[in-house]
Amino acid sequence: MPTPAHTIQDVITALDQIIRTCEEEGSRQAYFAVLYKAMTEAVRDAILAGHFEDGPRMEKLDVLFAQRYLDAWQHYRQGLPVTNSWKAAFEAAAGHNLIVLQHLILGINAHINLDLGIAAALTAPGDEITALQKDFEKINDIIAALADTMQAKLERICWPMRLIRRVMKSREKAVLDFSIGKAREGAWANASALAQIEGAAALAYIEAMDKAVSVIAHRVARPRTRISTLLLPFIQWWEPRETERIIELLKQPA
Repeated sequence: MPTPAHTIQDVITALDQIIRTCEEEGSRQAYFAVLYKAMTEAVRDAILAGHFEDGPRMEKLDVLFAQRYLDAWQHYRQGLPVTNSWKAAFEAAAGHNLIVLQHLILGINAHINLDLGIAAALTAPGDEITALQKDFEKINDIIAALADTMQAKLERICWPMRLIRRVMKSREKAVLDFSIGKAREGAWANASALAQIEGAAALAYIEAMDKAVSVIAHRVARPRTRISTLLLPFIQWWEPRETERIIELLKQPA
């Protein structure tokens, strides 16, 4: 097993390795890893700029948050158990029937809806969670910026993605009924609850979270709405066929 990350730079180094491995294997798992690396670099820059009230605490949160993804990625490759939420995202990457946006949302779904609340509770257990809220909301603003970054990159990959931007009712509402805003609110609610419990109660709570998040993953991977039925095949037809080309475009600045 790779050495656990201790700093944000360790996280970025680990993400670079995941991206390189996925590029060599032509794996769609790189799509989320590329996006997540950009987000991690933005958090690092915000910490260095003194954007947070407690920079060291936010680095601890970011590392714990990232470690859940790094562990899930390694465990899945080794055939070890992973959460249902990450299993859904990784299994989808092996198929050819999803558009790039769906792969990205599956990763965001597992990482924000499940991992973020858990990492926050570990960072600030008990009553310490209250003092974390302001900085938590600031880091969430950075995460929310993924929506705009994602859209810009996807429009570069596939011009019909502009159609999706036009049919979105608001910036806060993401495609396929996935709301980053709601995910952020849910992550804080889960963090607040988890910070006050431990042991079997905490494990049961996380299991219930994972079950709920995996339901969202199923809906993202198999949307039933009329507009998705019409748009998704059209968008997929326009996307590059080469996984390596999509990774290259995602790595370019927005």
